[in-house]
Amino acid sequence: MKHFILTSALALSCLGLHAQSEEGIRYALPMTAMHFTVTFEKTVYTPGEYAEYTRRFLRKDVPLQPQTTYRILDIKMVPKAVIDTSKQFTLLLDKKRSITTVDRTADGRLLAINTTNPAAKNADDALACNTVTLSGQHAAPLNPRDYMTEDILRAGSTAKMAELSAQEIYDIRDSRNTLSRGEADNLPKDGTQLRMMYNHLDLQEQALTQLFEGITVKDTLATSFDFIPRKEGKTVLFRFGKQLGLVGSDDLGGEPYYLTIVDTHKGVTPAPVAEEDKKKEDKNDIGLRTALPGKATATLSSLNGTVDSYELLLPQFGTVENLSGELFGKKLSAQLILDPITGAVISVEQFTPDNK
Repeated sequence: MKHFILTSALALSCLGLHAQSEEGIRYALPMTAMHFTVTFEKTVYTPGEYAEYTRRFLRKDVPLQPQTTYRILDIKMVPKAVIDTSKQFTLLLDKKRSITTVDRTADGRLLAINTTNPAAKNADDALACNTVTLSGQHAAPLNPRDYMTEDILRAGSTAKMAELSAQEIYDIRDSRNTLSRGEADNLPKDGTQLRMMYNHLDLQEQALTQLFEGITVKDTLATSFDFIPRKEGKTVLFRFGKQLGLVGSDDLGGEPYYLTIVDTHKGVTPAPVAEEDKKKEDKNDIGLRTALPGKATATLSSLNGTVDSYELLLPQFGTVENLSGELFGKKLSAQLILDPITGAVISVEQFTPDNK
């Protein structure tokens, strides 16, 4: 965020060249973008070494080829301000006006005059457009050979190793059942020893079972991107495929997710100005413009129906208002704060410059 402070008659020359022209300070109004975050789950399946024998020995059907699949968990949207390059202006500064501070964002959007904008603290933190992994730390898979019996390791073929491994799985299950019924030859002395025995049996079964059923690893990821509504209509926002995950709107491998924008035409309309007042306005026009945002609805949908809907305030659907330089007189000036997302006026508070 950039702050410009004018403290003397030489204030104009003290401003950075990148921040102002000879006449004043350059600034812009914002457009409102829709910042979407799609959270989805990625599942990677790796078949086990004995996958082809699973049906034969364990009576289960498992995929024989590696698979990667995706599913959407959540879609969220927050409004985000971006600079509107078509609405750039110059704030004129002269000795008739009491303007000491001009608060702007790093990209030049106007935030406040004669004060700073507290609402912009979080607005200046960039809502990045990227993909991040939210959860993806996994324990190392067990090594099944650490739990194989000597007979399994000495078997002469893969089929025989699979058969003996399956038999060992059944024996482990029998041992667990015997232990739970209190019929084991060597019963544990206390609860701690019992838990240790159960844990060891569980690890043995898990390690040998993964030889047949394979390993499934799940990660949660989030992809963020911006969409700027510029007109009414329906558009493909993105596509999502079970095998591809989140893809671009033009990738037909994914199911389309649509965004429909409807201008409700309920924005604030400026009051008409009489000709005699226009001349007065021209005299006090210091190039200060703010936004009167329009209202719109946005509906996110898929082939299965509506996913979510949003009510929006969009400066690009509204109008621009001219604020008079009379607000910033030498005897009575004002602190002006704008909405960092829409560029609309949040507050105007008058003060006496000498007492500030």
